Parts: sequence; structure tokens; C-alpha cells
Amino acid sequence: MAAVIIRTIGESLMEKGEKAGKTRLDKVRGRGLGASRSASSYADGTSLDRVQYLEAKLILKPDRFKSVESFRDFGKIVRRVAKQTGVGFIEDKKASLSPEIREIIFMDTPDFALYKNAFILRRRVSYVDGFAAGDPEIVFKFRHPNEEMATALDVRPKIEGKYRIKFKAEALPLKDEVGGYRLLFSHNCQFGLSQTHQKNKTSMATLDRIFPALAKLKKSGGERVELVNGGIVEEVLLPLGKLDFSKGLLAKCDIGLWRTRGEHLPLVGEFAFQVKFDRKEDVAEKQKKLVAQFYVTLQHAVEEWLALGVTKTAMVYRLKGTGPQSHE
Repeated sequence: MAAVIIRTIGESLMEKGEKAGKTRLDKVRGRGLGASRSASSYADGTSLDRVQYLEAKLILKPDRFKSVESFRDFGKIVRRVAKQTGVGFIEDKKASLSPEIREIIFMDTPDFALYKNAFILRRRVSYVDGFAAGDPEIVFKFRHPNEEMATALDVRPKIEGKYRIKFKAEALPLKDEVGGYRLLFSHNCQFGLSQTHQKNKTSMATLDRIFPALAKLKKSGGERVELVNGGIVEEVLLPLGKLDFSKGLLAKCDIGLWRTRGEHLPLVGEFAFQVKFDRKEDVAEKQKKLVAQFYVTLQHAVEEWLALGVTKTAMVYRLKGTGPQSHE
């Protein structure tokens, strides 16, 4: 749904001749998104999940971020571009406070079988005043540039407790130039660690039971997952505010830095905003255009900050050199 919205935006802007400055909106990846699916439900008869979120990301060079003031400097550019493109901006009260700190780890087999097959498994812990707070969050996702493949894969976990499904279209800049975008479709399930009581949580036998989608990997039940490259990520995150694309269409936006725990080796920065669509039919054409115009204009405004052709996850998989081949 959100992917169709993005494609429509690009086509609409191109019709108005806005091809100058190498915006290259004609190079949106992932066409054929309206093709019919061979099935309308999962094996148990549950209707297929549909994309209900658009998350637009800019991956940033980490050396730009030396202090929280660097985050706020980037926020000033965001506000300026919002004003330039006719997008409202509502500042978050937390933008003047200290950044949030979260710890993130990725788990995979020694040969990175999950990532090579477009699966991502991570755990995230939030910290308040230096101490872990709340239930550690488990996120299992299938992320792929093909929407139909992402839709068809049932990511629901078999656990005793509650879980949540989020299906996102993720917009990223083109891999080799500024001013366009490509799409990844991220079909996620997430739940608190306390919601499952399985033992031996790092064994593939256990993970296959919790996440039936992993059965396609055909890994030995005795095999185990481990920290990807032994890395523990510390995320420093500052909420910036909300972007107002008119008629109640609001998008929270934030900026963050990923660095390794211990060495504090900066890995990558990211600016992101996320919009939720209940029904694509409810989104006006003006709103669609605003989303695309803001995203592309911001790329040009922060061109020197951009790190093209990478994702945050990919940087963790590259901690010890060239990472595995992925679908990202």
C-alpha cells in the first residue's frame, strides 16, 4: 500500500517536469507492486498482512555526530526543508533533553544463514538513567525488495504470550546517487522476551518452533545462533518531532547514532520518519506529493551527510570486514 503510494508520488511529480537536479524519481525500485497474488490467506486461513507503514530513512555518515548538538544541527536542516516544502513541523519536547540509550544485538548462525535468506533476528533493551528498563524486545523480520515475497511469508511466532505484527514499506536512497529512492518490504513480528518461556533460546531447534518461517532454512536442530560478529550495538536516539503532511497525517521523526559497546566505534547514523496508513484510499494526492517532495529535497540538503548503499543492519554484519551477500 505505502509502496504504491510512493510509486504514484514519483510518477505524479515527473508529470510536472520535476526531473531536474538528478532527482531521478523514475528509478524507483520495486515496480509491479500491484500484481495479483496467487493466494489471499496464510495456511490457516488468516488473511494476508498488508503494508500499513511507510518508514523513510536516510543513512548517515557517523563521523558527523560528535555530540547531541550534532543531532540538533541536523534537526535544524529538517525543519528548514519542511518549511521549504510546505510540510508542518511540531517539535518534540524531548528534543531538548538527553538522548535515549538502547542496546541492540543481532543473532545469526555462524554462516549467517538468516541474513543471507532475508531474515533478521534482534533483541533491543532500553535504558533509563543508566539501567535497563522494561521487557527486552525481540524483533523477527523478513526484509526483501519484493513485496509479494514479503507478504506471502507468515512471520507469526508460536509463543505463549502476546506479539505484534508490523508490515512496513521502507524507503531508502538509491545505492549509487542522491535524489531517488528504492524500497524494501519489512514484514515484522515483535514481542517482549517475557512472552515466551522456551528454554535454549539460541538453538535452531527452539527458534524453528518459535518462528516456523525459519524451517525453510533446513538447519540442523543442534546448530545455535550467536552474536553477529560478537558485536553489541549502543543506539543513541533523539526524538526530533512530528512532520505534518496535512489533514492529520503525522510522522514521528528522530535521529540516531549506532556505535559499538566498549570501543564506542561509530558505525552509522540515521534519520527516519514513519507514517501509518489505515487505508491508502484515505490519503489525499497532496499528502502523497508532500511525502515524496520532502524526502527527496532533504536528501539534496544533507548530501554531504549521506552514506549510500548501506543499512544499519548491514554495518553490523560488516564489523569484521566484507559482510555476507544479502537482499538489502
